[in-house]
Amino acid sequence: MTGGYPDVILASGSPRRRELLGSLGVPFVVQVSGEDEDSGETDPARLAAELALLKGRSVSAQWSGALVLAADTVVACDGQLLAKPQDTAQNEAFLRLLSGRTHQVFTGVASLCGGESTVEVARTDVTFRALTDPEIRFYAQSGEGLDKAGGYGIQALGASLVCRLEGEYTNVVGFPLSVVIRLLRAGGVPVWNEVRGA
Repeated sequence: MTGGYPDVILASGSPRRRELLGSLGVPFVVQVSGEDEDSGETDPARLAAELALLKGRSVSAQWSGALVLAADTVVACDGQLLAKPQDTAQNEAFLRLLSGRTHQVFTGVASLCGGESTVEVARTDVTFRALTDPEIRFYAQSGEGLDKAGGYGIQALGASLVCRLEGEYTNVVGFPLSVVIRLLRAGGVPVWNEVRGA
């Protein structure tokens, strides 16, 4: 316990999630789950929730009394799930599929503390502008999308691929802050140095 509220453990090695959680003024420790992210689930929202809970449960077992936050992001386009591309060629194929179309980004966020768990899923619809072949090759060869679901990252060079968002930007980054703040407060963790009971 820190200051009368649970310690916060982030069950993710993502530097983007660390940065976003840090922006809330919440002290936390990173503990990567190491869980296999394979699942037979095909519905993207349920898959995001399932994987977030799987990661969270793995870490929560090691931290009695702490509030564990875990997240998983799933990208879907016309019913096809797009994981992290295995190589540059697959990254190019993902970008060609997304070019000029709208796809969905789902992030499940799980909160686990004291044997209780809550999971919420945020959805954002992202529309890519029509991309040229040289643009697709250039972006794929940059390597930026290789470690990201869907094969792109909206917070850097990938922002130039997007022409419209419907939903929360931080959800596309992989950590929807509206959900994270709600789950932290529900777990008794103050955000932005809130005074308890104020």
